[in-house]
Amino acid sequence: MKFTVLYYFLLLMTFHIDFGQNEETPRKQRRKIYYRRLKKSSLSNHKSKRQLGIQPTIVALAAKFPTVNLDYSTEENFESFLSFPGRESSYNVLPGKKGRCLVKGMVMYDKAVWSPEPCTTCLCWNGKVLCDETMCHPQTCPKTHIPEGECCPVCSDAVTYPLLTDIALNDRSEFSGDSSEQRESINLLHNQLPPTQVEMDPVLRKEALQSEENEEEIEEDEDKEQEKNTAGPLDPGNSHSEESREQGRQSSQVEERQAHQHWGQGREEEEEEEGEDEEEEGEDTLRGDVFRMPPRVPIPAPPRNAPTLPSRCSLSYKTISCIHVELTQIPPITAPEITSLELVGNAITSIPDGAFNGLPNLERLDLSKNNITSSGIGPKAFKFLKKLMRLNMDGNKLIQIPSELPCTLEELKINENNLQGIDEESLSDLNKLVTLELEGNSLSETNVNPLAFKPLKSLSYLRLGKNKFRIIPQGLPASIEELYLENNQIEEITEICFNHTRMINVIVLRHNKIEENRIAPLAWINQGNLESIDLSYNKLYHVPSYLPKSLLHLVLVGNQIERIPGYVFGHMEPGLEYLYLSFNKLTNDGVDPVSFYGAYHSLRELFLDHNDLKSIPSGIQEMKALHFLRLNNNKIRNIFPEQICNAEETGDSNLEHLHLENNYIKTREISSYAFSCIRSYSNIILKPQNIK
Repeated sequence: MKFTVLYYFLLLMTFHIDFGQNEETPRKQRRKIYYRRLKKSSLSNHKSKRQLGIQPTIVALAAKFPTVNLDYSTEENFESFLSFPGRESSYNVLPGKKGRCLVKGMVMYDKAVWSPEPCTTCLCWNGKVLCDETMCHPQTCPKTHIPEGECCPVCSDAVTYPLLTDIALNDRSEFSGDSSEQRESINLLHNQLPPTQVEMDPVLRKEALQSEENEEEIEEDEDKEQEKNTAGPLDPGNSHSEESREQGRQSSQVEERQAHQHWGQGREEEEEEEGEDEEEEGEDTLRGDVFRMPPRVPIPAPPRNAPTLPSRCSLSYKTISCIHVELTQIPPITAPEITSLELVGNAITSIPDGAFNGLPNLERLDLSKNNITSSGIGPKAFKFLKKLMRLNMDGNKLIQIPSELPCTLEELKINENNLQGIDEESLSDLNKLVTLELEGNSLSETNVNPLAFKPLKSLSYLRLGKNKFRIIPQGLPASIEELYLENNQIEEITEICFNHTRMINVIVLRHNKIEENRIAPLAWINQGNLESIDLSYNKLYHVPSYLPKSLLHLVLVGNQIERIPGYVFGHMEPGLEYLYLSFNKLTNDGVDPVSFYGAYHSLRELFLDHNDLKSIPSGIQEMKALHFLRLNNNKIRNIFPEQICNAEETGDSNLEHLHLENNYIKTREISSYAFSCIRSYSNIILKPQNIK
């Protein structure tokens, strides 16, 4: 008897648990189904974009990406940003400690994403540059066109309003390579809310309400199915009365929504329902924030409150783009909600006072590639832009920095102009400026006041390349971290150049006229944060002595270096990691047995290609951390045992890439023990070889 009672008790508990589990609300069930489907296929996230012919621009980690080797012009494919098997190194590697990348003279921070050219997206990942070309989905519609500034074709019968869609902004060229910009634009894909003041066209309102009614019907159908699962089948005789009650309830809800509902209310819940409805309804379902008109229907008028734009300009959420539209003056636009204005590649010659009065909330302004002159800029042209953070005036005809710039500026670019000087007041009040680029002008130590940079208390990134400096500019801010002075006429580095720049991390001095005996012994040896120096294409005959103790990355490509003095790296802590000596005049007599002393434990990459070496330099086998070695394009004839691999070492070497091509090596005569320490022979490149 007790056994029977216990059996029925357990059976009752089982039924109670099952019933409790079935009592979940329809919304929770829908949410579970929604996220379950998301896990099954990530493609469902972009279904609406595929219907509209829009290619998502977020870089997929699973795709193959060509790596841009800026110096050797070779490309290699990799399966993921997160793994780099067979990675070919180049001079664009910056110290791994910082993870930054050097791209055409510009330093990109780790994880920065940028577009070097249309339809190409690049990523800086742990010091490596990876690029990908945008892939477009094939369109099935009869007529397509490629919108200006876009990469992929869209259907001609698709009608969208940029203010109401969630089109990403990261297809457009950004002002800088900062990764936060890309994260912001990607977040806009999911988090943007349509402006509340925009009213929909009557036709669009009707479509939206019809879409919402369809959503309500789907919800009610799911509720009915839930009731069937929990309470059993319904009586067929009551189905008509139930349907009439449901229709009455739906109509009252629609009327209430017309009267009270506004954009943005309950947005999170609506997005979950929309995601589920798209999968169940198929391609014919319209989302509440994307409107697609059927073919042969007249195109409705734009939103009533949208700003009036000049011909061929476009509007994308809070950005107005008038790129290459032949404007001759700043267009009169009144749109307080706009935060970004792009006027690139026009014929604008002047900026009068009050030109931007209708755009008080501008944060980014791009006026590059116009014909703006200094005399054409009013004294108060920028004064009332109280929120402006980024100003780009590259490629104009300025002879001086505009006056009364907003104190909120964080980035100022005036590259490729004709600046004739910088006085003490030119950069006053810009104490928030972080990035200043003045490349390609007529600046020199004679027309740049030593106190010009004094107000820049936050400046960390300064570009002064392609000017006429003969010495390092004086009065650099104490906050400076990266200094670019390439393509000048600098001949010497004195002891006082960097006295007040204790935070400096990167110095680029390539394409100047520096000789090793013109570098003062105390010029930078005591700099505690200086990790990267580029002295390529100067007039060096020896590797310079008295290099900074903290140096990790040294580029000496394209000089006339004949010798590496002994112990030249011995004083460095923690030790040099990257040494590039390609395209010099090194011979075996110029490499001492102790030339690399101090870097044996730290050196990761050593480039000695395109020199006059006749054998493997001594000390290579002692480099325990070496991953990449280039000895190609020399005059090497033989490879003897223990020149690369130490026979006394039992473990494998860390060497991943060894280049020995274009020498005079007879590959059949190489000893079988010459490469015994290298894990994979596929990473050893021996062909082709030159003929005597």
